[in-house]
Amino acid sequence: MSLFEELFEVKDTSRKFDHVGRLHCRLAEEGYELQLDLDVNSDLLDLQPGERFALLLTSTLDLDGAADAGVYDQSGKPSLLDSYEYAMYGKIFKWKQDNIKAPIEVQISYGGLLMRLRGDPRYLQKLTLDSRVYLLLRKIVKD
Repeated sequence: MSLFEELFEVKDTSRKFDHVGRLHCRLAEEGYELQLDLDVNSDLLDLQPGERFALLLTSTLDLDGAADAGVYDQSGKPSLLDSYEYAMYGKIFKWKQDNIKAPIEVQISYGGLLMRLRGDPRYLQKLTLDSRVYLLLRKIVKD
């Protein structure tokens, strides 16, 4: 089940550790306010300022949206992973909203790699504290 899906543009990068890059991103299309900071394994996914990518947060990798069994399916059957080039699995450990109209801030840990998503409550309300989520990324190639 898709929890959040959007296109982002990398506006800046930083590096705190070997093989880990922190992406500072904004929406590719300015439809609403949203900020994304994301740690990625830079050996597997190298994104530079100005590049765009599709991000999907989902609770399952099943194409039909069936509930996840909580273990990796090694059968080789088609899944959402087939359409993306980078994936992580983690848990929402912080969910904060100061008041009903204030932006929501969600923080997710992917085994030490962190993600912070902050923005309009209408687009982040499906993300709930202590949920397990998959993060899937795919570079958008310019024509």
